[in-house]
Amino acid sequence: MNRIEREQRTVEAMIRLTCRDKHGEKDLCADCDALLSYALGRLQACPFQETKPTCAKCPIHCYKRDMRDRVTAVMRYAGPRMIRRHPWMALRHVWDNLRTPKRHNLPR
Repeated sequence: MNRIEREQRTVEAMIRLTCRDKHGEKDLCADCDALLSYALGRLQACPFQETKPTCAKCPIHCYKRDMRDRVTAVMRYAGPRMIRRHPWMALRHVWDNLRTPKRHNLPR
C-alpha cells in the first residue's frame, strides 16, 4: 500500500469513528460524507504523493480554512481513540509524523 492510500484509509477511519460517536450514525451522515470526499480528493491531488509529509508538517496547506478546521476537530477527537480501534493504523500515522520531512521541491 502506498503512502497516499494509507493516508486515505487513516482519514476515513478517523471520520467514521467521529461520526459514529458524535452523530450516532452507523454510516456517515451527510456532513461527514462531504468532509471525507473533500479530504480524499485533496490527498489524491497532493503534489508530493509518495514523499508526502503528514498534513501538520506540510509546507503547503491545500485545505480550505473551514474544512481544515473540521478535519482538525476530527483528528483531535479520533486521534487518541485510534490506538484502541485501529492500533496499527495509529502507530503508522505517528511514525509518519515523527519522520523528518524531506525538503520538497514544489511542482510548478
